[in-house]
Amino acid sequence: MIKKITAKLKKLLGRKSKAVKVTPVEITPIKKTAKPQSKPQTRTTEKPEVKYPPRKPYKKETPEEYRLRREKRGQNKPGITQPSPEVETKNWDVSSFNVAAVDGKTRFQDLELPKDILHAVYDLGFEYCTNVQAEVLPKAMSGEDITAQAQTGTGKTAAFLLTIFNHVLKNPIKENRIPGTPRALILAPTRELVLQIEKDARGLGNYLQLSILSLLGGMDYRKQQHTLRNDACDMLICTPGRLIDFMEKKLVDLGKVEILIIDEADRMLDMGFIPAVKRIVRSTPAKDNRQTMFFSATLTGDVKRLAESWTRHACEVIIKPDEVAVDSIEQITYITTVDEKPTLLYNLIMQKNLERVLVFVNRKDDAKRLKEKFDIYGISCALLSGDIEQNQRIKRLEKFREGKIRVLVATDVASRGIHVEAISHVINYNMPQDVEEYVHRIGRTGRAGASGISISFADEDDAYEIKKLEEFLGKKIEFTFPDEELLVAIPEEHKTVEYKRPPQKPYHKKPFRGSSRRK
Repeated sequence: MIKKITAKLKKLLGRKSKAVKVTPVEITPIKKTAKPQSKPQTRTTEKPEVKYPPRKPYKKETPEEYRLRREKRGQNKPGITQPSPEVETKNWDVSSFNVAAVDGKTRFQDLELPKDILHAVYDLGFEYCTNVQAEVLPKAMSGEDITAQAQTGTGKTAAFLLTIFNHVLKNPIKENRIPGTPRALILAPTRELVLQIEKDARGLGNYLQLSILSLLGGMDYRKQQHTLRNDACDMLICTPGRLIDFMEKKLVDLGKVEILIIDEADRMLDMGFIPAVKRIVRSTPAKDNRQTMFFSATLTGDVKRLAESWTRHACEVIIKPDEVAVDSIEQITYITTVDEKPTLLYNLIMQKNLERVLVFVNRKDDAKRLKEKFDIYGISCALLSGDIEQNQRIKRLEKFREGKIRVLVATDVASRGIHVEAISHVINYNMPQDVEEYVHRIGRTGRAGASGISISFADEDDAYEIKKLEEFLGKKIEFTFPDEELLVAIPEEHKTVEYKRPPQKPYHKKPFRGSSRRK
């Protein structure tokens, strides 16, 4: 067996390869014909000469222009404000703030305010105090607690801000302070009101070395957190929810609050913030060791009990709602129908040539329909409601302030705390379901004693609201029918955009599978 295997291996490995004769093949060389090399073609087209506009000559920025540019940049990014740079007030003299004395009116220079505060009041164009300011400021500046019934638009914000600035200037603290320990605390129910108070504080405190911080939800959480950890704060303006959030993280210490301001207390009660506010007030010093100013649009039994528990022998100031609603604002109420309201609103804006109009509605879906209507007819419009993000709200309000938006359609989210100058007309597309909101709505125009016009639409659905409103105001509302010109149908050629209904999801009917109940 082994021999057979070795024999096969010898045959396979030891076999000699046969020699194969290879006949040589002659290869004839191919002559290459040299092709003439063509030179690369060069384009002879010349580039056209571009004439650039001459550069503007360099102009050195003055300190005043630098300050104004920084202020404008800070207004576009609200939320956190550091102490304003020191501005020289030596050249300004109190004698230049010359206001004639009028019987029954109080001038700001009669209140013995510091020079830096009077300079800011002079820049803002204020001359005489409003009714709330004339009654609150002398008592508050002497250190007394205040309980005031006053609506938005009466100047109450300036009353408590001037009180805080006067106290901080007359009682300076030279030693280093711990970050997150404010000297003054201001509580407000809505984000818009917080931003408005902060803007007013920045204007009145333009010449003061004070740090102002606003805490509100929906924006700048990390920036607010960073500032609380690293910087001292003189004035803290916040909503209750965001403040408690930072208190739980031990970033805010309210144990050294000297002045406590509670603004729009009735609105906080309606929104369910009172338990949070009670927790915040308990974190501040006792009421005998702080000054408390309590503001509310109405002084109901619940609101009075809260005011008595948080203040000590407070001075009561009452400004009646009808004094605000009637004196400075012209009120017009049109009798109309639900179908006529869109046409009446369009003709009012176009025929009266209204440039800055605030329209209030009760429901979000009505607000969206109105905005679509204005977009179709080429009227610049923006929507402001509770489901819109805070950053978008701020941008739309700024555009409305600057006049880039002609009509602002809003729910009651904007009925308090929004101060926009030169609003000549406020239109109530729906009568408010809460009668107190009527005063706050029309208070967006005719602010701080200025004149304004309020127009309300009363249709068949608003009959019950009108009776409640008359009882609240204590007088009858005069009704008028709109002119025939205001009820003319809108021509089709006025449409600038064809409205296309958004596509809806197809409806698939589910097959009936019988009753699922067990027998």
